[in-house]
Amino acid sequence: MNQKQNYDKLFSLELERIAQSSEFIYKKPRLLLHACCGPCSSAVLERLADHFKITIFYYNPNIHPATEYERRLEELAFFLNRRQHKHRTETSDSTVDLVRADYNIGDFFAAVNIEELPERAQESERGERCFACYHLRMKKAALYALENGFDYFTTTLSISPHKNSEKINEIGAALERELSEAGLASNAPLRQKPAVPRYLYADFKKQNGYKRSLEISAEYGLYRQDYCGCIYSKQNSETHRSAQQNRVNAEVFS
Repeated sequence: MNQKQNYDKLFSLELERIAQSSEFIYKKPRLLLHACCGPCSSAVLERLADHFKITIFYYNPNIHPATEYERRLEELAFFLNRRQHKHRTETSDSTVDLVRADYNIGDFFAAVNIEELPERAQESERGERCFACYHLRMKKAALYALENGFDYFTTTLSISPHKNSEKINEIGAALERELSEAGLASNAPLRQKPAVPRYLYADFKKQNGYKRSLEISAEYGLYRQDYCGCIYSKQNSETHRSAQQNRVNAEVFS
């Protein structure tokens, strides 16, 4: 039986490697951080900011409806602005840039393929629908990191207790391998091949990461959504809440 990886330990080991690397004596490595929302970004940035020059990549075509997508993006931008104001006495390296990728919900529907796999629509979180969604968003981030010269890429997704951290990290590692293999297969001269960004292993829910995100969200007054994002998670969440309310009503009036 394969032993489960300790991704939080791998994260710490990579930070140690960076601290000892001659490559990063005079500069922080550049990290592209895929982010799903402001609350999930909050505690993740707290752990990363001392070690990386961070750019947040907001690519979440799963989010439904479009007004919810915009609300989460606005909340993320609000948080980053407030955070920067709070840390304004620090060096310019503390600035976190925000890249907004295009929103096309068709990308999500194509990835989860409900038409051919209708059972995915009823899955709870951590199912194959979610894994396809992880891959879609992380691949977009990995390609952007490659094309724009980042040293690392990772995602905030593992901070959620509802997300499968093992699957998230497996996808990230596989994407790094795919980029490396594509580069090796390319006929471009070596000096013209972009350096492949490393995937930063992490399990951000560890060390009370999720709890810390709740605390920071309260401190900044952040909007916290009550469903993951896609139309299927919204429907499932509403069904679950309705069932809970029906049970409560049955107990009260029995």
